Order: sequence, then structure tokens, then C-alpha cells
Amino acid sequence: QVQLVESGGGSVQTGGSLRLSCAASGRTFGWYVMGWFRQAPGKEREFVAGISWSGGSTVYADSVKGRFTISRDNAKNTEYLQMNTLKPEDTAVYICAASPGGIPTTQADQYTYWGQGTQVTVSS
Repeated sequence: QVQLVESGGGSVQTGGSLRLSCAASGRTFGWYVMGWFRQAPGKEREFVAGISWSGGSTVYADSVKGRFTISRDNAKNTEYLQMNTLKPEDTAVYICAASPGGIPTTQADQYTYWGQGTQVTVSS
């Protein structure tokens, strides 16, 4: 089992920045591909970013490429999502997830463990 707890959400204005964290406990964090998803009201959950166990491989949704950066610190059992140049359409609950696969994937059904999420609100 892996337990995931997100933090760092909040309210910012357009163009602002936030840094989300996801703290993991349980099985060895370094064994898992980690990812971030988001879900806005009335919309389906969508992939945001993923990172390999070593941090050497990352993948991003086109909508956040160049603005968001995913990273991880295996010594601290934590992954991060640095979000810059935020837009109102980035407003959503951001959820971290862990996958036992070897490479980062955009597919939600490949992720086994999920956090509860943290709210990000971007106002215009």
C-alpha cells in the first residue's frame, strides 16, 4: 500500500505560481512512477504530468507543457508540481497518483494509488 497526501493548493490570480507537493508513505516510494491529474467541476479527470522513478523521464499534457514542471525527491518520498503562468482554465482539484509501471504514463487506469487532492483556483 502507498498513501499519498497532497498539499500546496490555494487561490492565485492569472499569471501566478503555485507549488504542489505529494508526500508518500508505505511501500518504497522510489519504486513507483508518479503522476499528477486534475479534475474540474463537471469534467472528467485529466492527466497533467508524470515522472519516472529516477526522475529522468517526464511527460506532460500539451495544455501545461512549458508552464508546469514535475519533479521528485526519493529521499524525502515526495513529488512536486511547480505551476507557473497559471490560467483560469487550470482551476481544478489536483490529485497525485502512483503507478507500479516502469515508465510514466498518461493513462489513469495504470495508476494504482491516489491521493485525495488539493484545490487550485486561478482567478482572472
